[in-house]
Amino acid sequence: MSVALRLNRKGTKDRPYYKIVAVDSRKRRDGRYIEQIGTYDPMKEGENFTIDLEKADKWVGVGAKPSDTVRSIIRKARTAANSAESA
Repeated sequence: MSVALRLNRKGTKDRPYYKIVAVDSRKRRDGRYIEQIGTYDPMKEGENFTIDLEKADKWVGVGAKPSDTVRSIIRKARTAANSAESA
Protein backbone atom coordinates (compact mmCIF):
# COMPACT_ATOMS: atom_id res chain seq x y z
CA MET A 1 0.00 0.00 0.00
CA SER A 2 1.35 3.39 -1.01
CA VAL A 3 0.48 6.21 1.38
CA ALA A 4 0.14 9.85 0.35
CA LEU A 5 -0.21 13.03 2.40
CA ARG A 6 -2.77 15.16 0.62
CA LEU A 7 -5.73 17.50 0.98
CA ASN A 8 -9.28 16.27 1.60
CA ARG A 9 -11.80 18.94 0.53
CA LYS A 10 -14.60 19.97 2.88
CA GLY A 11 -16.83 23.01 3.12
CA THR A 12 -19.42 24.34 0.70
CA LYS A 13 -19.46 25.78 -2.78
CA ASP A 14 -17.13 28.82 -2.92
CA ARG A 15 -16.13 28.31 0.78
CA PRO A 16 -13.63 25.43 0.76
CA TYR A 17 -11.44 24.26 3.57
CA TYR A 18 -9.25 21.20 3.63
CA LYS A 19 -8.10 18.49 6.00
CA ILE A 20 -4.50 17.37 5.59
CA VAL A 21 -4.67 13.58 5.69
CA ALA A 22 -2.63 10.41 5.27
CA VAL A 23 -4.46 8.24 2.76
CA ASP A 24 -3.96 5.19 0.56
CA SER A 25 -2.91 6.75 -2.75
CA ARG A 26 -5.43 4.60 -4.65
CA LYS A 27 -8.41 6.12 -2.81
CA ARG A 28 -10.37 8.99 -4.31
CA ARG A 29 -9.71 12.57 -3.19
CA ASP A 30 -12.44 12.75 -0.56
CA GLY A 31 -12.49 9.06 0.33
CA ARG A 32 -11.77 7.40 3.63
CA TYR A 33 -8.40 8.34 5.10
CA ILE A 34 -6.05 6.73 7.60
CA GLU A 35 -5.25 9.72 9.80
CA GLN A 36 -5.84 13.48 9.85
CA ILE A 37 -2.66 15.46 10.53
CA GLY A 38 -3.84 19.04 10.01
CA THR A 39 -6.11 21.57 8.35
CA TYR A 40 -5.79 24.25 5.66
CA ASP A 41 -8.20 27.16 5.11
CA PRO A 42 -7.37 29.08 1.91
CA MET A 43 -10.08 31.69 2.60
CA LYS A 44 -8.36 32.88 5.79
CA GLU A 45 -5.71 35.62 5.77
CA GLY A 46 -2.33 35.18 7.45
CA GLU A 47 -1.44 31.80 8.87
CA ASN A 48 -4.19 29.65 7.40
CA PHE A 49 -3.03 26.16 8.33
CA THR A 50 -2.40 23.88 11.29
CA ILE A 51 -0.32 20.74 11.08
CA ASP A 52 1.11 18.22 13.53
CA LEU A 53 4.74 18.05 12.41
CA GLU A 54 5.43 14.93 14.50
CA LYS A 55 2.71 13.00 12.65
CA ALA A 56 3.88 14.38 9.30
CA ASP A 57 7.47 13.29 10.07
CA LYS A 58 6.23 9.85 11.11
CA TRP A 59 4.38 9.37 7.82
CA VAL A 60 7.20 10.71 5.66
CA GLY A 61 9.60 8.49 7.60
CA VAL A 62 7.67 5.36 6.64
CA GLY A 63 7.52 6.37 2.97
CA ALA A 64 4.43 8.55 2.53
CA LYS A 65 4.68 10.99 -0.36
CA PRO A 66 3.29 14.50 0.31
CA SER A 67 1.54 16.38 -2.48
CA ASP A 68 3.10 19.65 -3.64
CA THR A 69 0.69 21.74 -1.55
CA VAL A 70 1.18 19.63 1.58
CA ARG A 71 4.97 19.75 1.10
CA SER A 72 4.73 23.55 0.96
CA ILE A 73 2.59 23.69 4.12
CA ILE A 74 5.06 21.43 5.98
CA ARG A 75 7.94 23.69 4.91
CA LYS A 76 6.08 26.81 6.12
CA ALA A 77 5.22 25.13 9.44
CA ARG A 78 8.88 24.17 10.00
CA THR A 79 9.99 27.74 9.27
CA ALA A 80 7.42 29.12 11.72
CA ALA A 81 8.42 26.59 14.39
CA ASN A 82 12.13 27.36 13.97
CA SER A 83 11.58 31.13 14.18
CA ALA A 84 9.42 30.67 17.31
CA GLU A 85 12.16 28.61 18.98
CA SER A 86 14.87 31.17 18.26
CA ALA A 87 12.79 34.11 19.51
